[in-house]
Amino acid sequence: MTVCLSSRRTSSDRLENIFVLKTFKLNAEYASTLGAYWMIYGITGSFASVFMLAKGYDNMQIGMTLAAANLLALGLQPFVADHMDKAKGIKIIDASVWMTLLMMLTGAGYFVFSGGSFMLAAVIVAILAIHALLQPLLNSLAFRLGESGTNVNFGIGRAGGSLGFSAIVAVLGTLVEKKGEMSVPVCAEAACALLIALLFLTKYSFTKMKRANDIEIAEHSGGRTAEADADDERIDLKAFIRRNKYFFIMNLGISGLLFSNAILSNYMPQIAAEAGGTTEQTGRILSLMALLEMPTMIFIGTIRKHFQSRTLVKIASLGFTGKIVVCWLAGSVGVLFAAQAFQLVAFALLMPAMVYYINEIMSPGEAVKGQSLFTMMFTFSTIIASFAGGWILDASGAKALTFASALVTAAGAVVVFLSINKVEDHRRLPDA
Repeated sequence: MTVCLSSRRTSSDRLENIFVLKTFKLNAEYASTLGAYWMIYGITGSFASVFMLAKGYDNMQIGMTLAAANLLALGLQPFVADHMDKAKGIKIIDASVWMTLLMMLTGAGYFVFSGGSFMLAAVIVAILAIHALLQPLLNSLAFRLGESGTNVNFGIGRAGGSLGFSAIVAVLGTLVEKKGEMSVPVCAEAACALLIALLFLTKYSFTKMKRANDIEIAEHSGGRTAEADADDERIDLKAFIRRNKYFFIMNLGISGLLFSNAILSNYMPQIAAEAGGTTEQTGRILSLMALLEMPTMIFIGTIRKHFQSRTLVKIASLGFTGKIVVCWLAGSVGVLFAAQAFQLVAFALLMPAMVYYINEIMSPGEAVKGQSLFTMMFTFSTIIASFAGGWILDASGAKALTFASALVTAAGAVVVFLSINKVEDHRRLPDA
């Protein structure tokens, strides 16, 4: 009898160890996927100014190109959210693969069209728009991968995104200095290919684990599998906003916070240059910014045990404000480097806190829509930042740009503080 019990225990321990290893593998693959995704942004977004300036565009034209990309994404995001709210994990992965492939094929235009042309600008618009549309899908994927019976940690996954971004911008700054601006599209194509490969790898692991999990559940539940009984009402974006008025207002405040993030991401080359910096130093500043996101994102699970998600969003609001104020006051590249320390409690905190917050307060039928609205704030703020940034740079310079950004960010923080406490109360109302 003792031998039998010991044998069962050993078998159970072995199965548990296998499950832990598979869970680790899926988490690692998800983190790598986000790493490749944010690599693409580091290349095509953060180095768009560097590439376009070298190709003969001025600041205003750069701003209009970036704004057009985000306007296109803003128009398409409700359509994508409506379809993806009904999709399971496997379909989100498939959609992400097709969108990345389209981005990669569009990237061929980098090598075809001449500098300063409308067509090259159109290529950049299309790539940045597709990239923006991918973000809510990959954010939601962390929770949809749970259909396989595993717990995927979004914080660790997003830390992988920061690591990917940090690595590529550090290398790309040096590459552009030594090899020229065409290093940008070459790296972009390679990053797209990497993302597609990682999505296929994640799909394979997810499918294998889900199949095993469904069989196990069927054995313990008389034949029923783990298919989701998604009876939640699914609504369009307009109805979603009506139902979640304070959540929408809070997100407008978040767009104010993200305005400064967009300014620093898109125009750091010009901001650093006014402080006496080089393209290589720009890459290092952006790399440091992303590296400093990692500790907060990795330990977000532990942090959330001590603070509510909405409290973390408030702290992040103060972090964004502090960072842009220091950048405005910066008189040297060294101070710009120092300002990045705020990233620990700014973007690094806001991103996972909002993703978890949305997942906590939204029903499954609204989850992707909530994530999509949050992502639309990135898009909306980038549109305004792109237009305003290019115009202010040409008219008054980088110092005026960071001052205007500080005012907008502070206003956004005030809106977040005034609205976030009302979000959950409003959702509890019978008519909400």
